[in-house]
Amino acid sequence: MNIRWSGRYAGYNTNALRKDVISGLIVGIIAIPLGMAFAIASGVKPEYGIYTTVVAGILISLLGGSRFQIGGPTGAFIPILFAIVMEYGYDNLLVAGFMAGVLLLLMGVLRLGALMKFIPRSVTIGFTAGIAVTIFAGQIASFLGLKDVAKHEHFIDNMKEIGLRLPSWNPAAVVVAGVCLAAILLTPRFFPKVPGSLVGLMLSTVAGVLFFSGDVATIGSTYGSIPSSLPALKLPDFSLDNMLSLWKPALIIAMLGGIESLLSAVVADGMGGDRHNSNRELIGQGIANMVTPLFGGIPATGAIARTATNIRNGAVSPLSGVFHGLTVLLVLVLFAPYASHIPLASMAPVLMVVAWNMSERKEFAHVLRTRTGDSLVLVITFLLTVFTDLTLAVEIGLALAAILFVKRMSELLTVAKVLPDMDNKFSKVRPHVVTDSHDCPQISMFTVEGALFFGAAKHFENTIMQTMHRKPKVMILLMKKVPFMDITGERNLSALVRYVSASGGTVLISGIQKQPLDMMANTGLLAKLGEQQLFEHTGDAIDYALTRLDMGRCAGCKHFAFRECAEFSGVPAVQPGFAAKAAAAKKKVNLGV
Repeated sequence: MNIRWSGRYAGYNTNALRKDVISGLIVGIIAIPLGMAFAIASGVKPEYGIYTTVVAGILISLLGGSRFQIGGPTGAFIPILFAIVMEYGYDNLLVAGFMAGVLLLLMGVLRLGALMKFIPRSVTIGFTAGIAVTIFAGQIASFLGLKDVAKHEHFIDNMKEIGLRLPSWNPAAVVVAGVCLAAILLTPRFFPKVPGSLVGLMLSTVAGVLFFSGDVATIGSTYGSIPSSLPALKLPDFSLDNMLSLWKPALIIAMLGGIESLLSAVVADGMGGDRHNSNRELIGQGIANMVTPLFGGIPATGAIARTATNIRNGAVSPLSGVFHGLTVLLVLVLFAPYASHIPLASMAPVLMVVAWNMSERKEFAHVLRTRTGDSLVLVITFLLTVFTDLTLAVEIGLALAAILFVKRMSELLTVAKVLPDMDNKFSKVRPHVVTDSHDCPQISMFTVEGALFFGAAKHFENTIMQTMHRKPKVMILLMKKVPFMDITGERNLSALVRYVSASGGTVLISGIQKQPLDMMANTGLLAKLGEQQLFEHTGDAIDYALTRLDMGRCAGCKHFAFRECAEFSGVPAVQPGFAAKAAAAKKKVNLGV
């Protein structure tokens, strides 16, 4: 029977199926040790990481918006989940994970996927590097085999605890961890297609069983044996009071999950030549995080490293992610009892390497070298992530980035008084032409370039007022290069129009773009100004302005700011032919207002 595939499965055939099976098998094997390690580091039992890999992995691939996305527990979640478990407990982590899933689903339904892309890169790198430091430091105790180490929520307290327990270090644990670390680092060099973390866990487990049995803590001795099947469905405590107390953790999980999943999808697009649907991705992530807690799983998101591995191994469709989840489930059923012998010291190098790889150290150094405001945002976000918490770090990082953006945009707004350059073939207006002895007493003309918004609006008004030494008969604003104007910018423009009008003058606007024009129409400023005072070309605005002059003031004027000035200055009345020019100038270009 021939199956007609469509959408992301268009053209799917048996060869594509073979590639998806192989890729899913490889990624699934890689995901097993990572799932357990992430769960342990998050303060929960290792099997919960496996359950997450299976359930969330399958659902994210099937329902998400990326063809190649691999979902599951990730290192970025470790500090957040650990803090939630410490404060609220594992059962409430499940509730917060479910609520986060609902929030992600709503984000996707409301088409908010594009908004997640507006988080500055300096903030993302800062908190990612901070999370990496937290993960790495959190594994020191397990690597050294320290005893009776109490877990704390904050970085400084954990470092003090490790310092106090250093005398209890275990040489056997260090040897086992060293074997695992060496295998992780050397395997890619000699066997590029073999997962280093899996080889490291196997070799270090064998070393622990053969030479250090009873001398090093294992998964079994610490957490008990791992069940060889998925748990039965169980509803957490979804009481209203409980959910209200967990809204903040749920929001944190949803925001980080959304950011990381979309970042991973972008990476997948670049590697696989595809284009993800950000809103569908959030919907898939939301459903996966709503279902996973029902099986005891922890929050999940898109995993960048596993997604990249999926693509490099020839994945064709989302089915590779399904096969990845099924592979983990099969291993769980067949080999779960053996996992109890894995030393906890073996898990530490796995997470340390994950932290090193996710630290984005090259990007971090690159942003620092720029010595710009982004460098400040990066460092502050990084330090706050390490020494306080991710929520505060992202909030302050975003606030700083927004302030710097407003500052930069306000600096981009330039306002200059200009006059036609008679030496130019086309008489282009130039600011250098304006001098004390060459400045029309009746016409003030300004170029405005840049966004006219709340951060720059006052600068716009003040610059014009300071430059305008006389009350002009006509003011011409050249706004062709003003792409955007907000309500504050409109308010300052309106104040300027009122000031000029109050002294008997007229404001003309040349080359205004659609958005500022719409803003003026919506606020009523356009009706007050009059559509007849809008011009498409500067020359038309100047010609019209010349018809509004007081010829008495032109008599004897020596500024000669315009070509017509020589004619006007010698005769106090309108010259023959000038009326015709004025009439032609009044013919407005249809701006579609």
